[in-house]
Amino acid sequence: MTEPLIEFRQVFKSFGSNAVLKGVDLKIFKGQVTTIIGKSGIGKSVLLKHIIGLLEPDAGTIFFYGRPLEAMSASERRELKGKLSYMFQGTALFDSMTVYENIALPLAEKRRYPKAEIRKRVREKLEQLDLVGLENKYPSQLSGGMKKRVAMARALITEPEIVLFDEPTTGLDPIRKNAAHNMIADYQRRFGFTGVLVSHDIPDVFRISQRVAMLDDGKIIFEGSPEQLRESDNPVIRAFIHGHDLIDME
Repeated sequence: MTEPLIEFRQVFKSFGSNAVLKGVDLKIFKGQVTTIIGKSGIGKSVLLKHIIGLLEPDAGTIFFYGRPLEAMSASERRELKGKLSYMFQGTALFDSMTVYENIALPLAEKRRYPKAEIRKRVREKLEQLDLVGLENKYPSQLSGGMKKRVAMARALITEPEIVLFDEPTTGLDPIRKNAAHNMIADYQRRFGFTGVLVSHDIPDVFRISQRVAMLDDGKIIFEGSPEQLRESDNPVIRAFIHGHDLIDME
């Protein structure tokens, strides 16, 4: 297999006496959707925040494009950050801003784009995500599904190479969850970004994932395709997957 786009090697992270990541090894490959699964509160979002740079490891190394993050200069780190985008749990739209203003925010914050260029890019994303006519509305006026699409437009406005999704379907009913998964898969194919998801939507999320990694007790205990995960004879993996299957059936 080709060199990973992102790689964790023996990454450790603790908060006080609480050890969350205990030697994580993980490979994420370009142009794929990789989903991180595991029990609640086990550190999946902590792992995701290491990729975006919101957290730094206590020990270990994170590589991007084959280069250790710690060896990059400040300008190289800024350039890398420009290639990343983060779709927050619950959309994190600003209620006091219109749809247009929410989508434009990442470009406006950079202060290097003229207003005409920002308008052009926002208009393109409104058209691509079927949001035309909603630009002057506020988040409180939108449905849950529409908010997800606005959050996706904002995540894609900088044309990122890597998009991180932290529980992107939280709070949605089964029909809207399915629509959100289809949206991610559709836009990943169209825009070609590398997607990394943290999700509890098992087994539904496997349909849009090329790779799955399972975090348990601070370590990655599985990396591979959804099919390989289903065939695993690891008792921890089997108990986790079948536990979700039983919940889904109730």
